[in-house]
Amino acid sequence: MDDGTNRLGWMLDDALRMPETRYAILLSADGLLMAHSERIGRDDAERQAAGMAGLQSLARSTAEFCGDAGTTWRQTVNEFDDGYVFLVAAGPGAYLAVSATQHVDMETVSFRLQELVQRLGKELTSPPRPVTDRTGTDSTDRSSRGRSGADRPA
Repeated sequence: MDDGTNRLGWMLDDALRMPETRYAILLSADGLLMAHSERIGRDDAERQAAGMAGLQSLARSTAEFCGDAGTTWRQTVNEFDDGYVFLVAAGPGAYLAVSATQHVDMETVSFRLQELVQRLGKELTSPPRPVTDRTGTDSTDRSSRGRSGADRPA
C-alpha cells in the first residue's frame, strides 16, 4: 500500500481527536493494511494489521466459550500496563483497530468507534461490478429478461 492510496486515513485521523488515543488502522480480514492514521508509519501499520488479523481470528475462535460457536464476533479489547487496544468489526471482511493510553475513557472510545464504523461502512461498500457475457453485454440488465422476442419493445 502506497501512502498516496491511504484514502481513508483522514477518517482515522479524525477518530484520534479523542483524548488519550494513539494510533488507528483499518485492515482486511487477511491482515492487509487498508488505511492508517498519520501518527503511525506505514511499515508499523502493516505489521500491526497482520497481528490484529490474527488476534481477531483467535477471538472469533472462542465464541463457543460465550455460548454458541456461531455467534458473531463484534469486538476485542486488550488491556496492557500502558493502555488498550480496541479491535472492532468494520464491515464485511474489515476491522478497525485503535490504541489508547491507560487514561482513555473507554465508554467514549467504544461509542466513537461505532460511529466511525458506520461512516467507514459507507466508504467501504461499493456497488457490484456489472457482469458481462461473452458478447460484452451487461448481464445484470434485467430489462429484457423473461420476455419472448414477440413481446419485447421494438
